[in-house]
Amino acid sequence: MNTVNEGTYRWMVYKEGDTWIGVALEFNLVVTGEDPRLVELELQEAAIGHLESAKKLTRGFRPNQVNGLLNQKADDEYETKWSQATQTSTSPEGGLVVSPLSDVYKAGIANLATI
Repeated sequence: MNTVNEGTYRWMVYKEGDTWIGVALEFNLVVTGEDPRLVELELQEAAIGHLESAKKLTRGFRPNQVNGLLNQKADDEYETKWSQATQTSTSPEGGLVVSPLSDVYKAGIANLATI
């Protein structure tokens, strides 16, 4: 379970038609744009803002009330896309390799303690 101090969230940037879509699955954040690098940057900024807002809320609410913001259920569409993109072998360095057959530009798992 994610808290404002620890946990992880999955993210990915993929193409749908002419649009690039960035998703932070556990936060239910979605950004779109024409450039995948810009979408990735905007998604990471949105995730940081989401976490900072959750931290501010813990001042007035019980932490377990706020933690729900960091542990949302992602839409089935995004879960399916995540599964398809990451069900590949690992690289020689030990990391996940995004399937070359998917339309995913990048995907990863970010640590909340580092943002």
